[in-house]
Amino acid sequence: QVQLVESGGGLVQAGGSLRLSCAASGRTFSSYAMGWFRQAPGKEREFVAAINYSGGSTVYSDSVKGRFTISRDNAKNTVFLQMNSLKPEDTAIYYCAGRDLSMISTRLLRYNYWGQGTQVTVSS
Repeated sequence: QVQLVESGGGLVQAGGSLRLSCAASGRTFSSYAMGWFRQAPGKEREFVAAINYSGGSTVYSDSVKGRFTISRDNAKNTVFLQMNSLKPEDTAIYYCAGRDLSMISTRLLRYNYWGQGTQVTVSS
């Protein structure tokens, strides 16, 4: 199994920024599409952003479009989520996910590998 480890979560005031990182093990990381999902208390896990294997294509949920940016550094086996203009409704556990295919997916079931999650809390 590929291992994914998220970091960078924390507490921030509304309007602030955080940058999440996801470090991946595995020689084949550069061939994987990657995504970020989040889960708020009492809610199901939802799609946030995804990026194809090369980083040339990205997809965002409507709720974060224009505020969040997903990127990757294949040389470092790392994917990032830059979160700007944070809102209290962004509060959730954020999960990094990997897919052993190169094309983007917004669907939970298309991802093979998951990190443990990192907490993001946005205060008002």
